[in-house]
Amino acid sequence: MTVETPPQETEPVGRFWRLVPEPSLDAVRRWGWASVIVNIGIVVTGGLVRLTGSGLGCPTWPSCTDESYVPHPELGMHGAIEFGNRMLGFVVAIVAIGTWLAVMRYRPIRRDLRRLATAAALGVPLQAVIGGVSVLTGLNPWIVSAHFLVSPIIITLTVSMMRRSRTSPYPHTPPVVRALATASVVAVWLAVAVGTLVTGAGPHSGDPDTGRNGFDEELISQLHADVVFGLLGITIALVIATRVTATSRTLRKLAAWLLAAELLQGVVGFTQYFTNLPWVLVLIHMFFAALLIALVTAVYGERGTPAT
Repeated sequence: MTVETPPQETEPVGRFWRLVPEPSLDAVRRWGWASVIVNIGIVVTGGLVRLTGSGLGCPTWPSCTDESYVPHPELGMHGAIEFGNRMLGFVVAIVAIGTWLAVMRYRPIRRDLRRLATAAALGVPLQAVIGGVSVLTGLNPWIVSAHFLVSPIIITLTVSMMRRSRTSPYPHTPPVVRALATASVVAVWLAVAVGTLVTGAGPHSGDPDTGRNGFDEELISQLHADVVFGLLGITIALVIATRVTATSRTLRKLAAWLLAAELLQGVVGFTQYFTNLPWVLVLIHMFFAALLIALVTAVYGERGTPAT
């Protein structure tokens, strides 16, 4: 078996970097886990902002009001919820910086990890800016959708970084498993993207006076369901393929977890649809969407090298 080993380099350690303790690879992974957790968390709190109609609880940005960076008591619960989501954004930024510093300080140098950590860290201010624009445009549904999608992108980059930090060799994987793993990534992202359009057409706008994206709710919901059924078919095929071919135990487990999460997500999705979209179920649905992104990225990262 051939082993893929990323290029390793060394470089002089400058005065600034000496202030940052040199981490172990396990420490880098712990920072990565923290990043995934807080980004899933901000998906949930961002959903809470929209689902409680608190999107304009702080009516301006970057301050909460024209006079203050913090909400006034007059803004009530909506102001507190929106401000709380903004504060969690600072936690996300701190974790992103910590992850980036850990990767940059790690020796020997891993430029692949550095690229992923840097891209994830840059996603945080990008998300903040898009979030600010969404407030300043009165929660334009297209900008709100873009604001949401940044978190799954950061989760993807971070999980990819953790998968690439492994020291054991990647196993050889049959082409059918590799193809199905790739297809599952495309299907999950398509389901999440169409899901944002469903939300943008539905009643949970973040503020009673906010316009919607113009899609027919029934039609876009049906399209979303069709994509989900396609995703389930791909994942079932992936699970079967990992069982009947020479595939790593880790990939078999990840594929099973992915299918289980999709089934739970499907149950929540159909239940919320037929119960007139109660906000608690919609919030759970958003949590599973972020979790699916993390799981499918792990599946893709574990797909191994082509079998010879």
